[in-house]
Amino acid sequence: MFKTIKNAWATPDLRRKMFFTLFIIIIFRLGSAIPVPFLNTVALKGVMTQVSQSGTAFSYLDMLSGGAFAQATLFAMSVTPYINSSIVIELLTVAIPALERMAKEGEEGRKRLGAITRYVAVGLALMQAIFYYFYLRNSAYEGSYIVKYRDGWQGVFTAFVIIFTFTAGAALLMWLAEQINQHGVGNGISIILFASIVSRMPHIINTLGNFWQAANQDPSSYGKYYFLVPFFVVLFLVMMWIIVFMYDSERRIPVQYAKRVVGRRLYGGQSTHIPIKVGLSGVMPIIFASSILIIPSTIQFLMGKNAPTEGFWKSFFDAFSTTGWLYSILYFFLIIAFAYFYMTIQYNPIEMANNLRQSNGTIPGIRPGKPTSDYIMKVLSKVTFIGSLFLAFISLVPIIFGASTGMSNLSVGGTSLIILVGVALETVKQMESQLMMRHYKGFLD
Repeated sequence: MFKTIKNAWATPDLRRKMFFTLFIIIIFRLGSAIPVPFLNTVALKGVMTQVSQSGTAFSYLDMLSGGAFAQATLFAMSVTPYINSSIVIELLTVAIPALERMAKEGEEGRKRLGAITRYVAVGLALMQAIFYYFYLRNSAYEGSYIVKYRDGWQGVFTAFVIIFTFTAGAALLMWLAEQINQHGVGNGISIILFASIVSRMPHIINTLGNFWQAANQDPSSYGKYYFLVPFFVVLFLVMMWIIVFMYDSERRIPVQYAKRVVGRRLYGGQSTHIPIKVGLSGVMPIIFASSILIIPSTIQFLMGKNAPTEGFWKSFFDAFSTTGWLYSILYFFLIIAFAYFYMTIQYNPIEMANNLRQSNGTIPGIRPGKPTSDYIMKVLSKVTFIGSLFLAFISLVPIIFGASTGMSNLSVGGTSLIILVGVALETVKQMESQLMMRHYKGFLD
């Protein structure tokens, strides 16, 4: 990895792309520090102190935005509207024949789908900005409202400016991500997500330092942190190693192509394989599962002082908190279910079997047609099961560690770790492919 980065830095063209990507990241971080106008920053800080540790949809958005959401800055919406739009369009592509035909029309179809995704993303950003504005408008800290002007024409103008700023920030960030795609290194959306999560690392280090300092001041009560802080660091590194190992793991289905005569030439006869990634669904099952399970905690958070303090509903909300037993159990099974759901969207065994038959390819020992599709489906099911168990393990370890040790405010989850490692590996692979293209000597040597 470091050798690839060193070689890329030595190549002038790639070095310019790396500088451009770094420049976009700097713009993103600057925009994440610029607050929108007409807000009481003192009241905002007082209200939002609890957001990053609430285990709700707000803390999830704050994590993806690198803390910009809790500070109500220009890029508070981050790239979540675009991610949600991409997921929606991808699901609709399977359900709507017109979108499915568009996806199969090659480059032109993909461009039109990309344009539709961007328009939907702006619409989702607008809806998200409106919801966030009304949350800020109705929130107060020690008698001071966050939004300075709430009534009359001033209130209407203030609402328009704040909502428009949030929406424009999301659209600008989407444009910056596309600039990385065209002139930088890696996938723009992934790079911005990577930068958002990395920006939270100083907070994690500071929190670990506070635990260590507490152990120094009162060893009798907090001496356990002498063991837990190093254990957390080791656990963090081990989980990253597991993610790297599983990210590169794949199941290869062997394929043999028959020989055929075209004119006076003989084609085919080669052996190849169909690679099936163990982590073929990526981080999507975790996102789907967490998006559903954080709904009760979000409702409880929005209820504020009206939240129940006893009885059935108190037990219900406690069970669905991020440290609740029901949350962990449902989280485990939902990740597995959504992994299979995402696999059925990404892979069509019948279509794969038909493509093999049309190209005179067969799987050794398996008859063409339905037996081939059944075999591919069987392999996909096994690989998906292993991959879903891996995702569930990565997601539940931080929750179990936080619940059992009391160190639940470290803001490290399975989603963050998988995004960090996945984006880093994917970016390095893109650098390697570009280096290979620039150093390939061809057939003349």
